[in-house]
Amino acid sequence: MAAVTTSALTAEEQRLIDWIESQAKERGNAVIAVPDDERGAGYSFTACAWALHNVPEVVVVGLPGDMGPILLDAYVDRAANGEIFEVGKRYDDFFDGAPVVFERVAKGHYPEYFGSAFLVYPDGDFPALQVIVATPEGHFPWQDTAPDGFAEWQPVLTESGAPESWTPGVDGP
Repeated sequence: MAAVTTSALTAEEQRLIDWIESQAKERGNAVIAVPDDERGAGYSFTACAWALHNVPEVVVVGLPGDMGPILLDAYVDRAANGEIFEVGKRYDDFFDGAPVVFERVAKGHYPEYFGSAFLVYPDGDFPALQVIVATPEGHFPWQDTAPDGFAEWQPVLTESGAPESWTPGVDGP
């Protein structure tokens, strides 16, 4: 991976790109965790999965504590070893008792949810998936059976805010 440096980078941005590159070299990817705040749930995303492994970058929103980075590391490890993750397919083997599904992230969400990845991909030209985690009871945010507020805590990052790559209940959860 070639270093990304330009005179337009601030000292903080240069420190961040140096950290991303060191993580990518040491671990095979970098995971950036953003804590929740008054505007919404925390989230974690990868940087360098596309550059190093030719697999989509990925984001997960609303998981507690360090669960997001653990999930994203598992995704990158599995995808880098050739596993292909299909959008709309339910996966029961990331977390014990909490299924996940993948959805494509709309480009309009890239600046907010992949901000520092633009240091690696200045033109924003990278594919991205969202890992959507169900409740332990198996309820996804778009389902009527989901707990109140769950859809706001874990928004679906498509243009419509609902799954768009599959039809829930028909060819996806």
